Amino acid sequence: MRKLIVPTTILLTIVSCSPQEENHRIEQRIQRIENGLVAMSSPSLAEQFNADRIRTADKVTLSERMANYNVPGVSIAVINDYRVEWTKDFGVVKAGSDKPVTPETCFEAASTTKLLTSAAALHFSEQGILELDEDVNKKLKSWKIPENEFTQKEKVTLRRLLTHQSGLTRPDGGFSEEEGSVPTLIQVLKGEAPAKNQAAFVEYVPGTKHQYSNMGYIVIQLLLEDVMGIPYPQIVQETIFGPIGMKNSTMVHPLHPEFKSHVALPHDEQGNSYDRPQHPTALGHAALVATPADLAFFTIELIRAYQGKSSRIVSQKMAKKMFSVQLEIDPNQFFGLSGQGLGVFLMGVGDNFYFTYPGHNAPGATCVLIASPGTGKGAVIMTNGVNGLQLSLEILAAVGDEYDWPAVQYKD
Repeated sequence: MRKLIVPTTILLTIVSCSPQEENHRIEQRIQRIENGLVAMSSPSLAEQFNADRIRTADKVTLSERMANYNVPGVSIAVINDYRVEWTKDFGVVKAGSDKPVTPETCFEAASTTKLLTSAAALHFSEQGILELDEDVNKKLKSWKIPENEFTQKEKVTLRRLLTHQSGLTRPDGGFSEEEGSVPTLIQVLKGEAPAKNQAAFVEYVPGTKHQYSNMGYIVIQLLLEDVMGIPYPQIVQETIFGPIGMKNSTMVHPLHPEFKSHVALPHDEQGNSYDRPQHPTALGHAALVATPADLAFFTIELIRAYQGKSSRIVSQKMAKKMFSVQLEIDPNQFFGLSGQGLGVFLMGVGDNFYFTYPGHNAPGATCVLIASPGTGKGAVIMTNGVNGLQLSLEILAAVGDEYDWPAVQYKD
């Protein structure tokens, strides 16, 4: 049985002062954040950088906001100066229990999983195994995207899958299966029993519309499995988890016992907990279970690649492609996000832009990952409540204020 590696609660940067002084300085920062939240009127990532509003508004505590949103547990990792400066955990893994969230507690990363799926796909694209602008049906072996009137001229490509422009269905209702069954990935894509989801099909001309699609990332999962000849969890382990040292992360479902005993349970609007396993085979869109510390290490790796300081997953050239705007997004309509990158969302322009990938799993688990490659600042926040994204934005506002995160600059 593999032993879980427990990250230290506070991870220090290299500083000139003594460790005791640095510990005290960081503890003071954490206390100011815990006691410096501001209630938000709208769920916008950009609102967290409104320094004037944050500094002049009435402050509330993190524990008060957790109670307000009915979120039992929260785990935070803060990145500063290109390092994980600290991690801290709050609340419990299950409402009504006395089992606290700890540094080894794992959470569902939900759609933040897509960022790792994207990184793996771009890793193999860089090796020439996958082509960004090739019809993916040329590489798919065990199943093909059904051709129809929408694919006569324009095809589904990896670039379009990564940027939610493939034309594939969402699908409505998500992914589920008959109780006690394990559908194959092909049954999921075909919408055949025991899978209980809508089949994958192209419903508009690829490349003509931006429509968020979980199904598109299931196709990427199959594409990776078909070209590499190994299961998706193994691909991610060998490409990302292993090289970075993400010891407290998994894509394997059902969860192995050592993970299951350390996972925070999701909670719905009423605060009811669910010991609900994730889909056993549709993994590429939302199956990651991890700690914020592990996701922070992954985030820093992407930053280092962008700066040309690492190539363990992708090179600087590919990281710059990843963080280039493939499609502009109206920030007023999409939570302050202004661009779609290659498998990642972007916010702002200029040297201090941010990359991010928020996630939400029903019935109630959330994740927010955000960072600025130009400043080395960022954070990962994971919760086990359905309203966790709203709470996470308020936490990010306090973190951004404390660490003087640059304001988001949009195009005129």
